[in-house]
Amino acid sequence: MKLLLIGATGLVGHQVLTHALEDPRVETIIAPMRRPSAINHRKLITPIVRFDDLPEDSGWWQADAAICTLGTTIRKAGSREAFRKVDHDYPLAVARLARTHGTPRFAVVSAMGANRKSPFFYSQVKGDLEADLKALAFPSLTIVRPALIGGDRVERRAGEHAALLILKWLGPILPKAWRINPATKIAMTLLDSALKDGTGTQIIGSTEMV
Repeated sequence: MKLLLIGATGLVGHQVLTHALEDPRVETIIAPMRRPSAINHRKLITPIVRFDDLPEDSGWWQADAAICTLGTTIRKAGSREAFRKVDHDYPLAVARLARTHGTPRFAVVSAMGANRKSPFFYSQVKGDLEADLKALAFPSLTIVRPALIGGDRVERRAGEHAALLILKWLGPILPKAWRINPATKIAMTLLDSALKDGTGTQIIGSTEMV
């Protein structure tokens, strides 16, 4: 299979890439990046792109499946507008191009509590993305909704790091929905969902990725 992977340098995306490189089902991985990759592998192709100006006619948009793990925080993005661009506009632009070029399966990382009518801006943005992706009518759409994502990030997110420590300590007594979702578990869920035969929209909650 030919896999299109967007967000391969992030915490979850890197795990997807690692598993995909080892997966015998995957023959080629197209992983568009903003900067050259240090990873050299016979399966991997890493075109350099600008997400504000994606190359609409590139043949690599056509794949057997696409996975998008793009995401940031409002603090890192610098504003609500910049956050929405990374967590909504970019993934939607990628999905539209993949759909236009005939890619039948799309899997994306959303978040627990995603709801476009939520009083919380973060959840609103995730809910908007989910609704807009559904409107594209992919033959197969997988939306994963993790709680807090566990793993070692390149950049340190102070608030998230503190929350992870608390949840790790409380894990055994917390409801499954509120436990940490390991990045590698989320990645494997995305990859398996994107590569398997299936139709319709599938929403995978945090309890299934503990």
